[in-house]
Amino acid sequence: MIDFYTWTTPNGRKVSIMLEETGLEYTTHPVDISNDEQFAPDFLKISPNNRIPAIIDQKGDGGPVSVFESGAILIYLAEKTGRFLPASGPKRAKALEWLMWQMGGIGPMMGQASHFVNSAPEQIPYAIDRYLSESARLIGILDKQLADNEFVAGDYSIADMAIYPWVSVGFDIISKAKADIVGEGANCSRWLAANAARPAVEKGMNVPPAQS
Repeated sequence: MIDFYTWTTPNGRKVSIMLEETGLEYTTHPVDISNDEQFAPDFLKISPNNRIPAIIDQKGDGGPVSVFESGAILIYLAEKTGRFLPASGPKRAKALEWLMWQMGGIGPMMGQASHFVNSAPEQIPYAIDRYLSESARLIGILDKQLADNEFVAGDYSIADMAIYPWVSVGFDIISKAKADIVGEGANCSRWLAANAARPAVEKGMNVPPAQS
């Protein structure tokens, strides 16, 4: 049994997709970040960086194991189940490098773009342009990678699970705002559709259900 602490954000969706893909039994514990529930003392014991997602694997080796940070959780669950991450060699390295690319690039840049466009107390053109442009550059890199690969690292993997929730939300907006940087984006569009067609992805993208 996995206790899964999450909210309705792309970072949370990464792990819910993985849980659905692997068929692991889990219980969802919503952490409403709009009400600062991520700062609750009990949650901080699991995730000291006060960020979702986090898990407790009640059947971990030697007893319960808690893991925070979405990338670390994806690797942990992949190694636990032996799925969606090769055990060794070049294919493992490829999946991990694209996972880290998401963790260090797509997530932070799209997150900042969303903040300055949608949440900042004042519109700052420089910040908006900076983060939209960098997000567009990264989408262009992804599109180029997908020109020769069905999925990001070749086979469907935790790299796709990490990248998809972010790009599925931001692709249309960024492509329109920065068409000169993104280009046609046909490979990304094909990949987005392929991910969306997976039943586990559809289920995972609704854990927990979006707030009205």
